[in-house]
Amino acid sequence: MSDILEALVNVGVLASAIRIATPLLLAALGEMVTERAGVLNLGIEGTITVSAFGSFVVADKADSLWLGVLSGVGAGVLLSLLMAVLVSSIKVEQVVAGLALNLFGIGMAFYLFRAFYPQSGAGETPRSDTFDFAEIPLLSDVPAVGEIVFSQHWLTYAAVGVCPLLWYGLNRTQFGLELRSVGNNPAACDMRGINVTRMQYLALIFGGSMAGLAGAFLSVFLSGLFFVDVAAGRGWIALAIVIFGNWRIGRILAGSLFFGYLDAYQLSLQARGVDVPHQLLLALPFVLTIAALVVNRRRSHEPLHLGVPYFRGER
Repeated sequence: MSDILEALVNVGVLASAIRIATPLLLAALGEMVTERAGVLNLGIEGTITVSAFGSFVVADKADSLWLGVLSGVGAGVLLSLLMAVLVSSIKVEQVVAGLALNLFGIGMAFYLFRAFYPQSGAGETPRSDTFDFAEIPLLSDVPAVGEIVFSQHWLTYAAVGVCPLLWYGLNRTQFGLELRSVGNNPAACDMRGINVTRMQYLALIFGGSMAGLAGAFLSVFLSGLFFVDVAAGRGWIALAIVIFGNWRIGRILAGSLFFGYLDAYQLSLQARGVDVPHQLLLALPFVLTIAALVVNRRRSHEPLHLGVPYFRGER
């Protein structure tokens, strides 16, 4: 019991929680914008996996972590463009397209990894370098708080910094208003001359770039490794966080930190040898998402046209 209580407020656990929350926050923000345009992208898991592979292989072969990050973003954008063609141009059913994209992304990443590293299964584990922590001068020396908050990766700071910028862009600009309107009433937007397909393409590109950053974070910031299950369900948790946060940026940030803390906590308990079913903690995001759907059913900010293909001329 003492180990369980100690892990709750352990400095290392809290610092790890912020790092673990970073890819969740990046992917969830991207998905929130995508859903605001009326597109339900269930292919986040596959996009993160492909991006993690792209970042890893370029960082390893080109010996450049920055090129690795750019490659991860590029891979995420390419996969999201494929999703855009399917759901916005061809009008394929969005759930089917997203699930197919997941299978394609994970399978393609695994195939390419075997092609680039044929000896990886024979006791050889390829590794790449990783980014160092970006410690903020003076603030990182503050006891406890400095290690938890101000000794993180630069992408973690960037992910948090995107939140107010994204809020302003969605709520205080004409482009943001048009994007949100497309997710609620695409027919009315079409009548006013707003190109619905273009807006959905842009939203998916943004979502893909954010999922690409999430994948890059896993491979060239956290571990320096790539393996098939590198995403480990983070794409699905990001989807759950969007719903749990009721499509609100502040709540999505809080949800990402909370679920990151749960993951860090269960890892700490395992390291301490505490015999607690960690599967229960891993399942908690989805349980809480169901509860959020029930509680917020009358105050939901879900886009009204989410997941429904728009055909020009319909009313």
